[in-house]
Amino acid sequence: MTKYMDYTSPSAQFAFDMNKSTIVKKNDQNLINVLGVNQLNTLENSSLLDIHLSKGNYVEPHYHQNASELVYMISGALNVSMLNPFTKEISSYTITPGQVANVPHGWWHYEEALVDDTHFLAIFDAPTPEVILGSDLIKLTPPKVMAETYSMNENKWKEAIQPVKPGTLIGPVNHSSRQHPSPPTYYPYHAYHYQPYPYFY
Repeated sequence: MTKYMDYTSPSAQFAFDMNKSTIVKKNDQNLINVLGVNQLNTLENSSLLDIHLSKGNYVEPHYHQNASELVYMISGALNVSMLNPFTKEISSYTITPGQVANVPHGWWHYEEALVDDTHFLAIFDAPTPEVILGSDLIKLTPPKVMAETYSMNENKWKEAIQPVKPGTLIGPVNHSSRQHPSPPTYYPYHAYHYQPYPYFY
């Protein structure tokens, strides 16, 4: 679908403060801000996430069904891991400020912060990156289907995935206390195509 923009219109936006577009916040050290066409309407085939993580936190395993992802490091250190669907192997790349890692369109991947104050951009070749999260696949696939497909004990599978919350995005849910996890806060920005599930408990 082609988008036509009237660049003379008073509604044309050429600047935006991403600090006002948080989509998920675990705490002040672990959060994600978004910039897409819904925030900046003169964007065309690009968008990005501004991601802050502390050591030991992850952007959970996921894939983007409509975009590739270029990860650009600003500060800290990050492991970017991806499943190559052609070799069936996981490759991991450690990047530091000024370095990049490229995740091709549709590849399963995740990121791990290796130090505190890790800050990076995830840049997409789509105006609104879409996402399928690992926590959703695990939690929303009926246990009976998983058990029968993979010859597992259904009750043991249910027990194993009990701590998993759909829409995790940044994990672990609570790095300091897994006994009393605090759910991350989600914000109603729709430029990142994921609708979080409100049942954290």
